[in-house]
Amino acid sequence: MEPIGEIFRVTILGQQIVFIGGVALCEEVCDEKRFRKYVGGPVKEIRYATPTAMFNAFDDEAHWGQHHRIMAPLVTPSAVSSLFADVLTCVSKLTAKWRASDSSPVSAIDELNRLDQESTTLCFYGRELNNITNAPSPMIAAMNGTTAEAMKRPSRPRIVNRLFYQSKFSRNTAIARKYASDCLDYRKAHPEIGRRDMLHTLMNAKDPETGKSLDREQIIDEMISLPIGSSTAPCIVSHVLYHLLKNPECIHQAREEIDAVLDNSELTYESLDKLSYCGGIVRESLRLSAAMPAYTREPRPETNNSNRPILLAGGKYEIPPKQAMIIVFHGVNRDPNVFEDPEAFIPERMMGERYKSLPEGAKKIFGKGKRVCFGRHYAWMWLVATVVTILKDVDLEMADPAYVLKQQGWFNLRPVDFKIKTKARA
Repeated sequence: MEPIGEIFRVTILGQQIVFIGGVALCEEVCDEKRFRKYVGGPVKEIRYATPTAMFNAFDDEAHWGQHHRIMAPLVTPSAVSSLFADVLTCVSKLTAKWRASDSSPVSAIDELNRLDQESTTLCFYGRELNNITNAPSPMIAAMNGTTAEAMKRPSRPRIVNRLFYQSKFSRNTAIARKYASDCLDYRKAHPEIGRRDMLHTLMNAKDPETGKSLDREQIIDEMISLPIGSSTAPCIVSHVLYHLLKNPECIHQAREEIDAVLDNSELTYESLDKLSYCGGIVRESLRLSAAMPAYTREPRPETNNSNRPILLAGGKYEIPPKQAMIIVFHGVNRDPNVFEDPEAFIPERMMGERYKSLPEGAKKIFGKGKRVCFGRHYAWMWLVATVVTILKDVDLEMADPAYVLKQQGWFNLRPVDFKIKTKARA
């Protein structure tokens, strides 16, 4: 692939957008003292589906802090460890299905989307969807449809959106809100479940600063936002499988590590950190896939009262004081100044001291600062546990050995037409 450059700009419908494609500039615009998350474009459009969710809150909206203070204790590393058993239960259902397969080709992303939705709903809302072996939850298609439309709307005139696309956007939003509403009503109807999970907290907790609790619509907003956030994870694992099948020696090395660490025992939360090569596989796949393709930044208004241009790279570049910037991970993660042979799949460079020594701008895939990925600890656990369990229990092959990676996506990038055959590990 051609490098995209350190910085460039395009104009869409008369609006200039600046793209960041290098590690050094990525690190600079992630400086929380000078820049902040930009809520515009597609992120602003998704407010139609989730008006008060943290993900799409403007920086000065009070409800972001209220929701964050209520929800954040449920996604700390210690809190996430209590969800491991549920994650492993869901992943084991998928690997059992794959071990029993007749080797008919299956879409990797479709299978993993089901796993993600099952895991998220069970871990955070305490409800089993049973969509790993049965029909997929309608929420998956609705969520993808909603985010796809949110990505496209900023590039069209408003009248076109309203006349030709609004009805489908509204239908998908309604399906997503019904999914959340059904989970909420199910919990209310079954108080005996007794789980002290995210849904219990959303329903019962009060903000420790304001004393306010969330109303029904705010709860539903966050219940939709969490699956939208987690939908990047199956895209990442799909890319992991692609890169491993293109580099089978990495499968062999990963299995040697898994077998040595587990020694025929069950995977545990505590063993995840010991599987450093498997963690390197996940990070290197994240780097190459850019499954979360970008995030947006803008200058903090309070740091530039004079309305003068913002200087980047020590004055090498100037941007307007209210300029939105998009950090493009396809470029950042292939910066030749940081990554030697950037197109190669080398898990070792994302392990131990080699990973720690990378510039901070090369490690921003989960975001930065106040608006860092809310579920990053859960996401990392899910990713490593899923990859390890698949490698431990399942043999894989490409349905088409000549397949070359093609990507598409909206809020996330997934492989297109990537099909695999599965069977029990020999």
